[in-house]
Amino acid sequence: MDTWSAAIMLFLIMDPLGNLPVFMSVLKSIEPKRRQFILIRELLFALGILFLFLFSGQSVLNFLNVEQETVSIAGGIILFLIALKMIFPSTGNPSGLAVGEEPFLVPLAIPMIAGPSTLAALILLANQAPDRMVDWSIALAASWSISAVILLFSNVFHKILGERGLVAMERLMGMILVMIAIQMLLDGVTSYFMHATGAL
Repeated sequence: MDTWSAAIMLFLIMDPLGNLPVFMSVLKSIEPKRRQFILIRELLFALGILFLFLFSGQSVLNFLNVEQETVSIAGGIILFLIALKMIFPSTGNPSGLAVGEEPFLVPLAIPMIAGPSTLAALILLANQAPDRMVDWSIALAASWSISAVILLFSNVFHKILGERGLVAMERLMGMILVMIAIQMLLDGVTSYFMHATGAL
């Protein structure tokens, strides 16, 4: 996977367009002057957490003695489940905050931006090519930057696309992510069988 393919994959997993309604719902009871500050703060928190997992995730896997094929298969399954949720979204507001309560780390930074699937994808990238950390850092920074712009201008995107447009975009991104997830799963299974056959 090249740098920009990784960036696109991470952007699809972050799903900023799909998260727009949640962000707007969580922040609607906050004063308008305060909203931008909170959003920027949560975005920076998320970026720090994402980079932490990118650079330390491999150490955790080494400590647990987890093989690359396992990470690839698990990553593919996780991405597939996330993609299904994007295509068939559940109803309800997952924020869990009281009216007027200011979000801090949860739920905007974690799990809306730095979710389990994004963290798993970063660990997978670092595990597959630990010598390309600069490329993965660029991919992460690019996907986060585009997501940040979309979320910071959420009102504009919401007006342009509308509710139906946001749903359509999220389902389209979900379909693309399904293909990426299946390819990742197949790569992991193929690599596992080649490794097992070579051991015999």
